[in-house]
Amino acid sequence: MSSHSAPTVGFDLDMTLIDSRPGIKAAYEALSARTGTYIDSDLAITRLGPPLEQELVHWFPDERVEEMGELYRELYPEYAIAPTPAMKGAREAIETVRRAGGRAIVVTAKHEPNAKLHLSHLGIEADAVIGWLWAEAKAEALREYGATVYVGDHTGDVRGARTAGALSVAVATGPCAVDELLTAGADVVLDDLTAFPAWLSGYMGDGERAAG
Repeated sequence: MSSHSAPTVGFDLDMTLIDSRPGIKAAYEALSARTGTYIDSDLAITRLGPPLEQELVHWFPDERVEEMGELYRELYPEYAIAPTPAMKGAREAIETVRRAGGRAIVVTAKHEPNAKLHLSHLGIEADAVIGWLWAEAKAEALREYGATVYVGDHTGDVRGARTAGALSVAVATGPCAVDELLTAGADVVLDDLTAFPAWLSGYMGDGERAAG
């Protein structure tokens, strides 16, 4: 690719654009209170990224996981949206892509309606929001929208980007350490999204290339 004009950039949601820990903790506590089942919500929020069901198997018998997932998603809007802040630099990262004439899409493993609630609550405007996709499956949406860059915090996001043939930009704001992200094959690792605008301007070739 000789020029990177106006790219479509995909972003993960949890721990990339939003610090979902306080909201998810509140939702797990509500689920625990509603079901009378102990859930270590402090532990659960250290493992964010994979689909909800992968966490629920630690607390519920297999045959109840699907039903508990539905109940959690039902409780989520009431408990999880208000306490969840945007990550530092999240709005600016999306705005930078759009100002450059590109499209910013959100591709997340989260239940799509709840993902959209987070973004509208925080006033973050994406060009599209695609939910229910994790790891390699994220490539489906990235390919469909022609994304050439995918930004995420988890090794699953790196795998999704690579599967789609997109550049993997990782941020070290989630559960995965820098070396883990690099080992998984991230092309670039940024400390957080505040470094993204400078990186993008380097990527698009108008300005010094920002150091990864």
